[in-house]
Order: sequence, then structure tokens, then C-alpha cells
Amino acid sequence: MNAPLPLPALDAIRQHEAEMVAIRQQIHANPELAYEEHATSDLVAERLQRWGWEVHRGLGGTGVVGTLRGALGNSTRRIGLRADMDALPIAETSGKPWASKVFGKMHACGHDGHTAMLLAACRHLAATRQFDGILHAVFQPAEEGLAGARKMLEDGFLDLFPCDAMFGMHNMPGLPEGRFQAVPGFAMASGDTCIITVRGTGGHGAIPQTAVDPVVAGASIVMALQTIVARNVPPLHTGIITVGAFLAGDAPNVIPGTAELRLTVRAMQPTVRDLLERRITELAQAQAASYGATAEVNYIRRYPVLNNTPEHTDFCKQLVRDWLGDTGLVTHPEPLTASEDFAFFLEKVPGCYINIGNGVGSVGGCMVHNAAYDFNDRVLSTGATYWVKLAERWLAPQA
Repeated sequence: MNAPLPLPALDAIRQHEAEMVAIRQQIHANPELAYEEHATSDLVAERLQRWGWEVHRGLGGTGVVGTLRGALGNSTRRIGLRADMDALPIAETSGKPWASKVFGKMHACGHDGHTAMLLAACRHLAATRQFDGILHAVFQPAEEGLAGARKMLEDGFLDLFPCDAMFGMHNMPGLPEGRFQAVPGFAMASGDTCIITVRGTGGHGAIPQTAVDPVVAGASIVMALQTIVARNVPPLHTGIITVGAFLAGDAPNVIPGTAELRLTVRAMQPTVRDLLERRITELAQAQAASYGATAEVNYIRRYPVLNNTPEHTDFCKQLVRDWLGDTGLVTHPEPLTASEDFAFFLEKVPGCYINIGNGVGSVGGCMVHNAAYDFNDRVLSTGATYWVKLAERWLAPQA
């Protein structure tokens, strides 16, 4: 069988592809969890400095920001390109030669590939500088659940590195290799956690009339929660309430004193997010009270809705269309109910978060957060080329 043809990419980026793939695989083999990305950030900083970028370290703990001025003028326009660096607490089963060397940790979401794509673009941009303005390459820690983007902002990222716009990119298994997908407006859901603690009165299972059973109250809450999306969320909006854990008791003949429900809550509109928090709290407390129990609701807001600015999304889609034609874009893309902390950046500045296809089937189709997942290295140079074209077009000299 003939080898597949290379995906579209700049020749100058393709010349260094083997080196950048080796960097990607090195990062993959040595995964680091959120806020532990010390070796990864060392590698990123060393390469940026070698190529002539001004490097700042420490935002968000292990974050790295590279700054480069273009050679085509003295414009003060500035944009940020962001990649995440952290791995996940998953034991890898991919069987690849570059599989994780650290048991229980792996790059199961492709952040190794995101880092390598942006590094490859940084190398090319430093060598050419064919733009007019200031470019910030943002290598962010702790995207996976611990809000590294928010931490970088709290540490003064936008004060130190003002951006007129910011752009992010994520690989997407199930999309054809190297094809792009961008959704204007609300593109990814908010992601929150809710812990409901139901308190009753423990007792013997043989004499339930002497107890207040938090298990029964909790079960009632689980069922009642299903009505919120069906009866409170407008039918053309999106809300998700999933009870992922129900913890109560140890013995079959003992009624415990407490039960705990653990929920993930998603919304595609900020107003729906507010509604879900309010209704979960009201309903849980009312249901518990109807059984003589109480419910303590701890609602933890984690990631906001990711809102792609329509103007910036149209820009990115037109860039891809001009480069790859209409076939380079996924038609009629739908929003995703996954969450992404790039949303914190987009709350502060306009921009666009785009997906690049990782492949389908046996070549790149394994979904992220799966122990068998691996980033598709064939996509690396295409993603790097997208970054270069975006920077050069957005920061093109103005008359």
C-alpha cells in the first residue's frame, strides 16, 4: 500500500517536521500534570530563546510567554496564540514507542501536539518575521480542570502582554486529518461541578421508621433533577445535568446519616448556566425537606461558556478557505458540550478557538481522554502553518 500524501503545509515548516515531531514525542513520553509542567516549560523556553523570542516565565506557575516583533513596520497591534501543555492522570495503553514513561500519567488530550504545533510556528515566524506588530506565543499550564488560563490572567498576563485578540486551537479526533472547524458565538459549554450533601438521621434498616433516610431523599433528588432541563431550560437552548456519583452507606442493613451526589453541569448559554445553578439548589433543598432531611448544595463554577467572536471566527474560516478551499472546513459545525478554559481569555479579549481534525478510524480517530489516544503527527505541520498564516494575515502591514 502506498503511503498517504502529506497534508498541506508550508515547505519551510515541512523542512523541520522531523525535529518538531521528535519534540512532540519527547513531551508525550514525559507527561506532566497541571502546574507540574516544569520540564515541558523548560523545553519551550529554551527553544524560544534559541530562535530569538523574548521569553517570560512564571505566569500561572509554569506558564511561558514568548514575544516577537515583526519586521514589516512599527505597528503596536498585538495578538496572542495559545497552546496548553499539561497531561492527564490516565495510564496509557497506546503501545506507541513514545508512550508515556510515567505510569498513571499521559498526554490523552493532545496538549503535546498543541505545544509542538505552536513551537513549529514560532520557529518559522522568528526566522521570517513577515508581519507588522507584536506576537505573543502563550504556552499555558493546567488546562485540564485547574483553570491555568484564569491563573495566568490573575497573575497579570494581560497587563504584561496586552492583546487585541487571542486565538487557540485543539485537535479533534473524528474530524478528517487537517480539516478545520470553527463555530461562531457560543462554541463550547460551561463546565461546573455540584456537590449535594443530603443529611438525615441514621438508623437500622429493619426499623426505617426511626430514621430519616438520606438515600431515599437523594434518589428523589436524582429523579427530580431530570425535570430541570425538560421543564425549565428553553427548548432551543442547551443544558446538561449528569449525576456521576451517588455515595451513601456501607452496609445493607444500616441507614446512613448522609448521602452525597456529585454532578457535572453544562450549559451553552450564560443565562442557562445561572438558571441551572438556581434550580438545582431550589429543587435539591425542597426534595430533601419533603423527606424530613436537609440538602447542602455546593455549586462550583469552573469554566465559563466559550464565546467565539463572530468577526474573528469569520476571519479564521476565511483564512482556511483561502488556503485550502472549501474542503478545508467542516461544513455546518455544531457547538461542543465539552468545556475549555481558553474561555477565560475570551471573556477578556475577542478571538476564536478552532479545531483541527486529528483523523478518523485507526488513524487519529481515538477520542481524547482515552488511554489509547495519541496525537496524529501528520497534522503537526498543517497546524503550525495555520498559526503562521493567521499571524501574518492578522498583522499584515496596513496602508
